Amino acid sequence: MSFSERLLAIKAEAMQEAAPMFRHIDEIAEANTLKVLDAMRECQVSEAHFNTTSGYAYDDIGRTKIEELYAKVFGAERALVRTNFVSGTHALATVLFGILRPGDKLVSITDAPYDTMQTVIGYANPSKGSLKEFGVLYDELPMIEGRVDMAGIAGKITPDTKLVLIQRSRGYSMRNPLTLEEIQAICTEVKKAKPDCICFVDNCYGEFVDTREPVQAGADIMAGSLIKNPGGGVALTGGYIAGRADLVELASYRLTAPGMGDELGASLANNRMIFQGFFLAPHVVAQAIKGAVFAASLFAKLGYKTLPLPTDIRGDIIQAIQLDTPEKLIAFCGGIQKYSPVDSFAAPEPWDMPGYADQIIMAAGTFVQGASIELSADGPLRPPYNVYLQGGLTFEHAVLGIMGAAQAIEDLQ
Repeated sequence: MSFSERLLAIKAEAMQEAAPMFRHIDEIAEANTLKVLDAMRECQVSEAHFNTTSGYAYDDIGRTKIEELYAKVFGAERALVRTNFVSGTHALATVLFGILRPGDKLVSITDAPYDTMQTVIGYANPSKGSLKEFGVLYDELPMIEGRVDMAGIAGKITPDTKLVLIQRSRGYSMRNPLTLEEIQAICTEVKKAKPDCICFVDNCYGEFVDTREPVQAGADIMAGSLIKNPGGGVALTGGYIAGRADLVELASYRLTAPGMGDELGASLANNRMIFQGFFLAPHVVAQAIKGAVFAASLFAKLGYKTLPLPTDIRGDIIQAIQLDTPEKLIAFCGGIQKYSPVDSFAAPEPWDMPGYADQIIMAAGTFVQGASIELSADGPLRPPYNVYLQGGLTFEHAVLGIMGAAQAIEDLQ
């Protein structure tokens, strides 16, 4: 390690500033650990549920138990938890294609959604096989100064609006993630405007950040990725969908085929890793949030715009930092990669990543490829050159990686 004396002094100040937030984060982690533990005891999880299956996998007791557990912890009527999902976007798209029909309208309440979701929808970023090609209508509600336009929700909900998309995290933008209180308020306004309108939350990066989840705050259905928060850094792949039983059932027919739904699907990956990752997730998420708070404090003291601020209540695990130049963005990602346990010798470079309009640079020296619950950083090569830092299986590693990123930027000067 070769961190400058200046950075070490600022690190000490950042640690002191973050200490009160760390106590709050630990309290949430303990409450969520108890919630998961109680659910695992109530569901009577046993070693018999850890085995793999093959073929059609009818009566796969491990798969069934995992989905029972997820539904119980997340306060949902039903859940799909499958290694078939290749990403969070895949799980989200499965919900949209499962529920929406030609002529239905989808409204994004949180402005334009994340880049890969724009290709799924097909209006701002046309792509083959999109919802637009299937005749699904689309509209979005611009945010006002990074906040949902609560007064404008009713005006966007028309008689043909079937579903609203609520993106909890920020995507590649400089807005605050949504808190559970804000999600609840949004769902209340949507239901006032049209009681049968479906509230669908993109919950990626948000699981276990609070003691509740969106379906416990008024959402009808939500989805996310197992190589983010709920996998606890142990799950090798997969995603989940949880919410109202009838809506999860519709999504299951898109996952497999009409008439088959969730009754098929072999557990090709070891179920133990999904169970164990879910048990570890509250603690691992807390480690990641501590790292984000530390990064916010450190880089704010270095003169950069950070969002959230060090003392803000968190809605997800992501820390956004505005770096202002492409050179600093590339250096930041290089610093994170240098202090990674895997591929530390590699130098991240911008590339044309599938599903994105701009070149993306990504530091991801992770045990599971692309797992953003592990320490990672990425951002699009476009002004104002924001970097999005997330993850950290341990707080100690997060601190080292963040210091490495700061040192890489300092070395440019």
